[in-house]
Amino acid sequence: MGGRRKARELVLQACYAHELSQNPPEMILETLILPSDLEPANKEFAARLFRQTVAHVDEFNEYIKGKAANWELDRIAIIDRIVLRMAICEFLYFDDIPPKVSIDEAIEIAKKYSTENSGRFVNGILDAVLNDLRKSGRLPDPEQDLSQGAT
Repeated sequence: MGGRRKARELVLQACYAHELSQNPPEMILETLILPSDLEPANKEFAARLFRQTVAHVDEFNEYIKGKAANWELDRIAIIDRIVLRMAICEFLYFDDIPPKVSIDEAIEIAKKYSTENSGRFVNGILDAVLNDLRKSGRLPDPEQDLSQGAT
């Protein structure tokens, strides 16, 4: 398993701990992420992803609510909610990570830690959120980039 996958799984644990305990993010960071055996670059990635995911939780929840038709946010499995928030965070705040990678990682983590149907659910929500982000101009559309390069 890659170092970034391990980092994401650690962030999932940290976000879960934060969600349940409501302890300050820095306390959770110092307890779970910083003492981990991740390589320094992956530890830095995990710390940044955790901080950003927690800091923008309301923003990410709005994206999820907008795409989870017929689902109340609190009825979505907690692991799925966290995985969705993390991937949306990567879309918006980690422009060095291709969205497809974020989606693939989210699907694999959801399948490993959540329900049997979580992979499909996470994939559907993230595809819809990504489309909206591209349509709104918050993220570049790779197809537009290709068409502009052809002129």
